[in-house]
Amino acid sequence: MDIARNIEPLLAEYLTIFPVVGIIGPRQIGKTTLAKSLAKKQPIHYLDLESAADRQKLADPVLYLQNHQDKLIVLDEIQQMPQLMTELRGIIDADRRAGRFVILGSASPALIKKSADSLAGRIGYIELPSFTLHEVGNDNEMKLWHRGGFPLAYLANSERASMIWRKSFVKTYIEKDLASLGLSAEPKTIERFWRMLASVHGNLWNAESMGRSMGLTHSTINRYLDVLEGAFLVRRLPPYFVNISKRLVKSPKIYLRDSGILHTFKDIVQAKDLFDDPQVGASWEGFVIEQIIETMQNKLMSGQAYFYRTQQGAECDLLIAHNDTVKAAIEIKMSSAPQISKGFRITMTDTKAQQGFVIAKSNERYKVEENITVLSLNAFLQDVLPVLL
Repeated sequence: MDIARNIEPLLAEYLTIFPVVGIIGPRQIGKTTLAKSLAKKQPIHYLDLESAADRQKLADPVLYLQNHQDKLIVLDEIQQMPQLMTELRGIIDADRRAGRFVILGSASPALIKKSADSLAGRIGYIELPSFTLHEVGNDNEMKLWHRGGFPLAYLANSERASMIWRKSFVKTYIEKDLASLGLSAEPKTIERFWRMLASVHGNLWNAESMGRSMGLTHSTINRYLDVLEGAFLVRRLPPYFVNISKRLVKSPKIYLRDSGILHTFKDIVQAKDLFDDPQVGASWEGFVIEQIIETMQNKLMSGQAYFYRTQQGAECDLLIAHNDTVKAAIEIKMSSAPQISKGFRITMTDTKAQQGFVIAKSNERYKVEENITVLSLNAFLQDVLPVLL
């Protein structure tokens, strides 16, 4: 099954602007497939930097790459050779044509050492997320939520096969990949930390409490979280407190970015078993938030995402703001007939939100108040978000 990716037009545009385009995202998300698809339109030369043979070819990178300057050069897993960034700078400065290189990385630019300094002004980064609802179609919402958006997990021929793939993915990350990104801990410690993150999915981050549970300092725990966030496995959703005089919660909320990985740690093999899990509401909340944020990023929308909570208990799952103006306050509910809470109304008053939305497990769309609308996730992504920002 061939699923077109939303960022393909953005990638094509970036290749007309920047000498180097960086496609970043977690392993197995489809970066290599996307980059190799460029061969349909132009000659490419592909190098896998996890391959010893390909790394050896770059013993003299300037000489080797100049021999292929008539092609688009794709360098996969660039974090394996961060020193190559410095060499690329000289090659690019000698010929500033757009679309010369595509580099692929399974870590954020902050974790790919030297990239920010070496290629500043020469590179444009695009994050390739997991499959979005727009890409797989609204009829597949339940499947996407349950299996997550890693291509091989989503496209597996059975729910059991999807779970087996995801468990293998987690095992490989724990035993190899996270260590290569700077998480120097025993695999059992990493697994326990990741599993504990799954247990607090959708909750406020408390490094001291997590540290006490694991027998580690809060600074060590925060460093572990930084690495998982830099590997695109965890999202830290910041609180909103611009121009608000009330006492507010200022800790971020933590989510595992891929719902399928969350369900792997909870051993939810069958989609029907999701609704028996006590964390099903938090799982749905995280899935919806991730779909919204990824859609905003794919479309280069100018909004920022936050949550809102006061010490007195007023709260809102998601705020979308732009230039210190809250465009939308969003509550996320599992119910098909959700009730509007007092805390949500207080949030709208406190933040002066222009509109309120309740994203529910329903295909109906209706107003419950003049400025509060109940609708489905698909309707929000397709109809509301494009005109909101």
